[in-house]
Amino acid sequence: MGALNPQSCYVKSFKVPTAEELSHDYLWRVHMAIPPKGQIAIFNRSHYEDVIEVLVHNLVPKNELTPRYRQINDFEKYLSENHVTMLKFFLHISKDEQKKRLQARLEDPTKRWKISESDIQDRKFRDKYMESYEQALNVCSTTWAPWYIVPANVKWFRDWLVAEIVVKTLSKMKLKYPQPKINISNFAIE
Repeated sequence: MGALNPQSCYVKSFKVPTAEELSHDYLWRVHMAIPPKGQIAIFNRSHYEDVIEVLVHNLVPKNELTPRYRQINDFEKYLSENHVTMLKFFLHISKDEQKKRLQARLEDPTKRWKISESDIQDRKFRDKYMESYEQALNVCSTTWAPWYIVPANVKWFRDWLVAEIVVKTLSKMKLKYPQPKINISNFAIE
């Protein structure tokens, strides 16, 4: 995010749903976070938690997953048709690299704040997570909202590849600076 203007870019992290979020459909909280026109939002997690987590931890009956994949594709199609550009990145880290990073967080007091109990517990479900991600990526990678699978063991390469995709996408959009809200020909700086 360092190269982006903070006035037009924000990060939205999706954590465990709140009581208010649970009182709506599962896509509501994501729809509420869609950025206004001319803005960029970076989602840390997203509506995909509602197919990935629920499959791994058996939180909904399996027969609810097929409709959810369709609803997600329909939702993203709706956003695309309303000029929202989505870039979906799956940052793939190998099992060994994940272990190394978790261990480093445990051993380094300056990194301990980054770790939670769920990080350790969920590692036991890694194979189920990988199957769940594979299913979601296969079903929900569309022409209007493709998934990009990014090798993420090497951080500089991960960052370069994500930046490359973002720059190419922005270039294709042929963006223009907004027009001033006043007639600037009437002004002179003295």
